Formats: sequence, structure tokens, C-alpha cells
Amino acid sequence: MIPVLVLAVSLVVQTTWGATTVPITNHWNGGFQGEACIPITKELNGWKAHLSFSQNVDSIEVWAATATKVNPREYLLVNKDYNSVEHVGDKLCFTFIGHTSGDIVPVTTIYIEGMGGPGGATAAPTHAPAATTHATAVTSPPHTGGGTATKDYGAALGKSILFYDAQRSGKLPANNPIRWRGDSALHDCVVGGWYDAGDHVKFGLPMASTSTLLLWSLVRFKDGYTKAGQLNQAYDMIKWPLDYFLKAWNPSTKQLVVQVGDGNADHSFWGRPEDMTMARPCQSVSASHKGSDVAAETAAALAAGSIVFKAKGDTAYSTQLLTAAESLYAFAKANRGIFSGAAQFYSSSADKDEMCEASAWLYRATKNNQYLNDAKTFVEDAWAWALSWDDKKVACQLILFEETHTAHYKDAVVGFLEAWMPGGGITYTPCGLAWRDKWGANRYAGNTAFVALLASEAGINPAKYRKWAVEQINYLLGDNHHDGGCYSFQIGYGSKYPRQPHHRGASCPDRPAPCGQAQLSAPGPSPQTLTGALVGGPEANDNYQDVRTDYVLNEVATDYNSGFTGALAGIAHLQATNNLPATNNKCRCTASGK
Repeated sequence: MIPVLVLAVSLVVQTTWGATTVPITNHWNGGFQGEACIPITKELNGWKAHLSFSQNVDSIEVWAATATKVNPREYLLVNKDYNSVEHVGDKLCFTFIGHTSGDIVPVTTIYIEGMGGPGGATAAPTHAPAATTHATAVTSPPHTGGGTATKDYGAALGKSILFYDAQRSGKLPANNPIRWRGDSALHDCVVGGWYDAGDHVKFGLPMASTSTLLLWSLVRFKDGYTKAGQLNQAYDMIKWPLDYFLKAWNPSTKQLVVQVGDGNADHSFWGRPEDMTMARPCQSVSASHKGSDVAAETAAALAAGSIVFKAKGDTAYSTQLLTAAESLYAFAKANRGIFSGAAQFYSSSADKDEMCEASAWLYRATKNNQYLNDAKTFVEDAWAWALSWDDKKVACQLILFEETHTAHYKDAVVGFLEAWMPGGGITYTPCGLAWRDKWGANRYAGNTAFVALLASEAGINPAKYRKWAVEQINYLLGDNHHDGGCYSFQIGYGSKYPRQPHHRGASCPDRPAPCGQAQLSAPGPSPQTLTGALVGGPEANDNYQDVRTDYVLNEVATDYNSGFTGALAGIAHLQATNNLPATNNKCRCTASGK
């Protein structure tokens, strides 16, 4: 009967006081996380909100407001400068963390003074009224943002996670979901991690960049993973590269392994990773072999990972990740210089963006102001060409805006995103894909969609950027005219999708049948379905051909799926909070289930 009583309390609160019930999206021993979302029913120029709990809460962390403790069960929240003005029809949404004694899930409500609070009063009761088992209430239906889901974003999210499972190197776990993959590269200098793309090199910079974006999505859109039923799968997926990074970094010798395998030797081999026999040399960075770009990016991933696993309740692993992140960042800061060993394949342009990103994530993980000060010295005002494995300027600008609410960081994020909007200078395909480059066009659109959704959560043009982001993902999942329409560029989603990705393992028949160079140009679909992979994408005129030998349009890579995965989690978050926007794709798929 307890759940009934709790529901009765929340309904009475909503009806009697006009307060909004706040869902608790996660809890652990010592704290919990909530997601407040308040419909705005009157014009506001400055606001105060009252956040009330049914049990004592020692302190709270909230980034969208300044919080003052009224008593152990109530906190007063006052707007920041950037979100002081709210308009009718908007929603004020933000995440907060409560710190408590023990593992509790308090009934939580919030109301804004003068907007549906108790008689327009400025104070709220400090405890909920006694529940009544016969309480009934008529509440208005939740505001949905006007959108109706045209895609199964949760299914696409689950498939994207499976792609990362297919990229695993090393000794595979008993719960390996990819039946055609087995143990491989067990004699590498550092075992584990992800193969980069359709090949079998483990490149440190794109692996770390991919991990950081995926972890950011778990920090910000955890409820999206939960709604999709993919949270545990996501934890399992992301722990694979984090474990690898921990093994790759030796704080005693101050050496970080940043590459395993030779790109040229590897690219001359077409076959399964399980069948490799070529030498797999290691490359490391150290005080004498610089690589602060890849070292800092790895530190960023470890720091973000510490936040994710702390929220999960795995404090020992979180501490291990954070300790490694801090020592690795200190090494990077003391030994500045670009890693050149992967230049033929991944040529890094600078290290300031990675240094900025690492210090920003370490500030988030520790609240040590020295890291925040470092990030402010590394951040750049320039607009990024794109968010990519090489360029994280906009990522750091957005994090610093979220942490400081300083206007010029916001201006840089807006400048970046406006350049991607129609009329901003970027090419658009006839069906509406924001097309940045022929190499991984889908990747860049997915990454920018992720940035747009993150920016909207920070209060930056949410209606505009949410709509644009969802429309980009809709294109990738079928709102286009290729092959008669409804063609998904994510393998395994829907009924029409690429069958010949440029991927060695997927091109091979079931073992023990041999696999070699002939499989590269073999006609027909690959014997294995590389579920979840996002292929490179179409040309600027929407043309695309599904041919395995076309390593431009049909390449797959871990970084291709990174922002795409985060955007899917972000859209699932919009569904969970009833904020999915209405969309208007130019070439909308009308097939059932798409």
C-alpha cells in the first residue's frame, strides 16, 4: 500500500498547492538525483522557487539556481542571470543532487513564488499533509512540447550500444552479446579497449574522445538511458574503455600507452580480429615523447567516468578513475606537446581543447577551483568547425557556461550552433541533413545534434535547438529519400539499412570458415549484421551507395556513433520529461514503425 499512499500525497500537493511533483531519477547511499521541470504559467523576470522534501536533506547541489537552506526539508532557489526571464508556455527544467544520511527517496515537490504556490505566498509548508487513501484529483495532462515520436529512439540507442560491444578487443566477458565475436589480441601490451573502426588498431585519441562524449551523455541524460531500458547496458559498455585506460596509464613511470597496432600493417590485412597474426607494436607518451593532447583527453574520460560511477554507487571504482584522472592530467600539464605517432591516420591539431576539457571535467568531479581556473586559461573563443575527436572547443565552452553562466561562453556556443542552422553557412542536403564533410557527414550531424540538446538543457534556445537536433536524428533514422525513402543509416534499425559496411569482422562468415581479402569485394550483404553502427553517410546531394569497398560513405567508427548515441539518449530524456518537440522533416518517412 505504500506506493498508493505516496501517490496520494503527491496528488494532494499538486492539487492543493499547485506545486509540481519532482521525480527522483536515481538514489544511492548518501544521496539522490532529481529532475525538476516546472511549467511556466505567467511571465517571469526573476524567480524564486521552493523545493520541499518529505525527509531531511543535508544539502543540495543545483546548477540552475542559487540554493539557500530554509530548514532540513526545504530549500529556496533563486534564478541565475541567464535564466531569470521565463515565458508562458516554457518549462524550467534542471537537475539537482541531494546529500543525505542513508539511502532515501523523498517525496519531492517544487513551486515558484507567485505562480501557483499557496495563495501566491512566499513561503511553503515544511511538510506534506497527512495522506488520505481516498484522495482523488483531476490534473491537467502534461505538456509534451507538441511533439509525437516518429522514431523508436530507445531501440536505436540500444543498437548503438551493441555496436560498441562489437568493437571490443581482448578477453570477452561471459555476457558478450555479439555471437560472431570472440577473444582477440590477448597478447597486446595493454589488453582490452575498442578497435577503432573497421580495422583493428587501438588509437588512443579517438577512443578517449568517444568515451568522453558517451560519458557526458550518461551524466546529463541518464534518465534517457533509463527510459530506453539501456542504463545497465550503457554502464557495461563504457566500463570497457575505462578499464583499458586504467591499465594504459602508469603513474609511477609516467607513461601512457596511446596506440596498439601499426596502421599500415593492419590496413593490409582483411580478416577477423580473432585471426590476426601480425605484430602489434605499442606507442606511448612520456616526458620525452610528448602527447598532452591524448593524455588530457584520456584524463577527461576518466574524470567523467568517475562522476558516472559515483552516481551509480560504485564509489571504489569512481575513486580509482578520479585518482588516475588527476595524476594523468598533472602529467599532461607538465609535458605539453602533440602526439605525432598516429598522424597518418589521426593528425591532432592542438592540445588546448583537450587540456580545457580535462580540467573542466576534473572541476566537475572535484569542485577544486584550480581546475576551473585552468579551464578558463585553456578555453578558446573561436567557433569550432565541428565537434570531433580532434576539436573539443565547443564542448569546453558549453561546460564552462554550465558551471559559471558567463555570457561569453554562451555566446561561443550559440555562435557555433547558429553556424549549423539553415542559413548559417553549412551545406544542407535536399532532404535536410546538415552536411559538414564527405568523411563522416552523419558523424558530424550527430555530434552537433548532441551539442544542441546539451545546450538546450542549459537554457540556450531550447525550442529551436531541440527541434533541429531531433530532425537531424530523424534524417539519420529514415527521414530521407534513399532507396525509395525510410532508409536508416544506422545498421539494424528499421527494414532498410546498410548491408555492406566497410568492416572486416562483419564481412567474415561464421568461424571456422576462412576469411580474407576476397571478402572485401564479395557481392551481397555482409554475413554478420553490425547492429547499431552509423555509417559515414551520403554525399551533399543525398546520394549514397551501400558498397563495402567505399570506405568514405560506408566507413564505421567508434567516434561516428558517439554524439549520435548521446543525442538518442537526449531525445529519450525529452520523451521522459514530456519535452519532445514537434518536427517537420523535409522527407519524412511514413512507413509503419519508423
